[in-house]
Amino acid sequence: MDASWVAELAKRVVREVSRVLVAMEDKVELMLTALLAGGHVLIEGVPGVAKTSLAKAFAQTLGLDFKRVQFTPDLLPSDVVGTVVFDQKRGDFRFRAGPVFTNILLADEINRASPRTQSALLEAMQERQVTVEGRTYKLPEPFMVIATLNPVETVGVFPLPEAQLDRFMMRIPVEPPSRGTLVLILERVRDLVEWRVGRVAARDEILKASRMVLDVHVSREVNEYIAEIVEATHRHPHVRLGASPRAAIALNLAARARALLEGRDFVVPEDVKRVAQYVLGHRLVLRPEARSAGLRGESVVAEILSSVELRRVERA
Repeated sequence: MDASWVAELAKRVVREVSRVLVAMEDKVELMLTALLAGGHVLIEGVPGVAKTSLAKAFAQTLGLDFKRVQFTPDLLPSDVVGTVVFDQKRGDFRFRAGPVFTNILLADEINRASPRTQSALLEAMQERQVTVEGRTYKLPEPFMVIATLNPVETVGVFPLPEAQLDRFMMRIPVEPPSRGTLVLILERVRDLVEWRVGRVAARDEILKASRMVLDVHVSREVNEYIAEIVEATHRHPHVRLGASPRAAIALNLAARARALLEGRDFVVPEDVKRVAQYVLGHRLVLRPEARSAGLRGESVVAEILSSVELRRVERA
C-alpha cells in the first residue's frame, strides 16, 4: 500500500489553510485525521479564536460540500435533518432534506440548542443516516460533523451529555494566540478579509484515503498499548467513569489515520500517543472534586501517557 500520496495531500491541506489562519497546523492535521478515520470533531474555545473560520477553511481546501447551522435555543430537529412537506403540484408529501445532507456540517455553538435538537444529530453521527416519518435516508460520503462550543458560557446553554460527547472522535481545544502569533495574525489581516482559500484536494481523494485507513496495520503490541492506556483511565483516582471500548476503537482508528498521514502503512505507539488526549479526554467522567479543582480529562490522559510504558515497534 502506497501511503506517500496521503502524506503529500495532508501537507497541501495544511499549507493552504495556513495561508489565512496562523498557528493552526496541528488543528488541521487532527481534523484531517478524524475525517479519514470516519469521526467527528468538537472544537472548543472562547469567542473570536477562529473556530468557525477553521472549519470553513478546512472544508474549502478539500473541495467538499459544506453547510453551517447556527444552533440556537429555538432551533428544531427538523431544521437540521429535514422534514416532510406537502407538494401542491404533485398532490402528495415529499421529503425536504435539511442541512445535515452535506459532506461537512458545521454545528456552530452546538450547546446553545436544546437537548432535543442536539439529539437529532446522534443517528446522523453514528449511522450516517437520518430517519424521518419512519423512512431512512442515507447521508452523502464522506460525512463529518464539526461542532463548536464556548466552554465559558453558562447562561442560555445546554451542556452536552456524555452520550453526545462520545459521538465525537476528538475534542480539539483552540486557545487564544500568544503575542507573537497575534502579531502574525495582524500582519495577515488582508488575507483574512479577502479570504482566498483554494481547493487543493478532491472528494475522490478523501474517499480513497479513508478506505485505506482500515488497511493500515496495527500490531498486537500497539493494541496492548492502547488497552493499557484505556485500562489506566479506570484506575485513575480522579476518574469516576473511564474510557469505554468504543473509545478504544476510536483511538485505534485515529492512530491508523495518523500513521497514514505520515505516509506509513503501519502504526507505531507514537501515533497513539499523539492523538490519545484528543480522543479520550472528553470521554472521561471526572469526580466532582476533580472538576471543582479545574481538572480536565486531557490532563488526566497526559498523566496516564507519562506513566504507561511507550512500547517500541520498529516495523509492522
